[in-house]
Amino acid sequence: MNIVENLNGSRLCISLEGRLDTTTAPELEKVLSGSLDGVTELAFDMAALDYLSSAGLRILLGAQKQMNEQGSMKVMNVNGTIMEIFEVTGFVDILTIES
Repeated sequence: MNIVENLNGSRLCISLEGRLDTTTAPELEKVLSGSLDGVTELAFDMAALDYLSSAGLRILLGAQKQMNEQGSMKVMNVNGTIMEIFEVTGFVDILTIES
């Protein structure tokens, strides 16, 4: 998986490319643990994300919980496959998803 961070003031956009699964989730978790201090707006760009497992959902849920305390979080450019995962798991009710 490829992770690209773009910090602009207190807004952080993280672009994800490839597969967010058990193997790659710790990499994203490490990026988030060192990047969210002072961030009030967090965005995930999933335009190039091919696959999302339960491990990836856990990371997104943890990020959402943290951002609920310090600002806002949104998920953008979600393809049909990833949206179906969000719908089946109920994450459409938890996350702010923009097309």
